[in-house]
Amino acid sequence: MKAVCWHGAQDMRVDHVADPQILNPRDAIIKVTSTAICGSDLHLYGGFMPGMQAGDIVGHEFMGEVVELGSAVTNLSIGARVVVPFTIACGHCFFCDSGYHSLCDNSNPNAGVAEKMWGQSPAGLFGYTHILGGYAGGQAEYVRVPYADVGPMVVPDSVSDEQALFLTDIFPTGYQAIAQCDMQPGDTVAIWGCGPVGQFTIASAKMLGAGRVIAIDTVAERLDMAAGQHGAETLDARETGNTLQIVEALRDMTAGRGPDICVDAVGLEAHGVGLEYWYDNVKQSLQMETARPIVLRQAIMACRKAGTVSIPGVYGGIADKIPIGALMNKALTIKTGQTHVQHYLKPLMEHVERGDIDPSFVITHRMGLDEAPEAYRMFQARRDNCIKVVMQP
Repeated sequence: MKAVCWHGAQDMRVDHVADPQILNPRDAIIKVTSTAICGSDLHLYGGFMPGMQAGDIVGHEFMGEVVELGSAVTNLSIGARVVVPFTIACGHCFFCDSGYHSLCDNSNPNAGVAEKMWGQSPAGLFGYTHILGGYAGGQAEYVRVPYADVGPMVVPDSVSDEQALFLTDIFPTGYQAIAQCDMQPGDTVAIWGCGPVGQFTIASAKMLGAGRVIAIDTVAERLDMAAGQHGAETLDARETGNTLQIVEALRDMTAGRGPDICVDAVGLEAHGVGLEYWYDNVKQSLQMETARPIVLRQAIMACRKAGTVSIPGVYGGIADKIPIGALMNKALTIKTGQTHVQHYLKPLMEHVERGDIDPSFVITHRMGLDEAPEAYRMFQARRDNCIKVVMQP
């Protein structure tokens, strides 16, 4: 089969690889009908995430048709159209039973490596480093899905592939970023990053009753989508500049108090201006730091006292100059984590079925799997107003 494989930084290729096989009675084989490039895939593309090996199949946003089932999978049938969570969960450990599926105790076969980095291991993920299991991803013609009796969800006939696809990751990720914050009706939410996750965070904040949503980015077309699609107020970080100026701008917009909730939907490759950006950039290039936490610093400094900072943006290692004093003295709450997709699948699918939201709004480009290398280049460079690429094998 054909699959998109990582061969090093800035080097994605479409290779011919062996078809996946059933390895466990709880497995399923899915024929992929739609797959997408996620913003966190760009961290792999840029070479910022450790644990990748040449030839690894990437991709964790995918859906398709069930073509083979292990003997223990009784909840699915051959031919069913399913959406697959990017987090792999056993469904029966303490964390899965508690609704924290991205913290599953049993789905990462390389848990010992993750424990050395983070103290404990989260769940395994599709197509996202050997630290998180080394599972083959879904930017391919076929994919093996472990724990298929727990993860995949059958898609109703009334919901198209393009409406269902983002339930794999970015819609639940944006939703969890708000839902975990105990947002009160009328709260003001500031969201850094208007890429795909940021767009769904904005949509979710509106859906859950935010009074105001302020969207912050440096890319004009993303700010335009935030305003035009969701009615968000926008703040262009190119004009406000450094952390102090952004914090002051947000205070001016909130009568001096600051946003009730601040969301870092950017993660480890944040951009900025001035000394702090170059400081982080140099430290990253010297492998003395694994992230540019510019947005995280801004969110902590801007958030109102006793507010909440939510971090759906991906971080993988260490970051410098985090304002821990502001975090403590302002009595802020931090909420973060990979997304517990299985926990949100059913209610979010119901929102789509009712017409509360059409997740396909975020798609700007549709391409074939053979075009993946160009799609990665375009997405990273934000060429041609690219916000979200969907590929069909």
